[in-house]
Amino acid sequence: MPNTVAEPIEVGALAVRFHVDADESGGSVSVFECDVPANARMPAPHSHDDFDETVFGLDGVTTFTVGGGRTDLNPGEALFIPRRVIHGFSNGGDVDARFLAVISPGLLGSGYFRDVADVLAGDGPPDVEKIGEVMRRHGLTPAPPA
Repeated sequence: MPNTVAEPIEVGALAVRFHVDADESGGSVSVFECDVPANARMPAPHSHDDFDETVFGLDGVTTFTVGGGRTDLNPGEALFIPRRVIHGFSNGGDVDARFLAVISPGLLGSGYFRDVADVLAGDGPPDVEKIGEVMRRHGLTPAPPA
């Protein structure tokens, strides 16, 4: 039976919709879409030791920084992000962008995005320490400040 797309998880300005959550695949894969608004930079640069990430451009242009190099991901293009490589993304354009992400093995699920959304829901600026704690708890390593 096909999975239905979950309701979006609002993580700050980012919207994330899961097609296959980690628990639905027995941990073999996670598949989700990210809507990245125009002129947005997110998330905090990070790496993950235990899973790889492949992204596929759907709409607009998302700029990925992977291992220090910058790549514009256009609709129809794919980019592989290996484990242990620092990466992040932004949308510096005037048009919203959207991409599909595949995490393998599926060690990162919707719980991560919900936990970050909870931290960001507080008043005032984001609590960087709490976000770092959430990232580490879900297998992500925040990049050292540039």
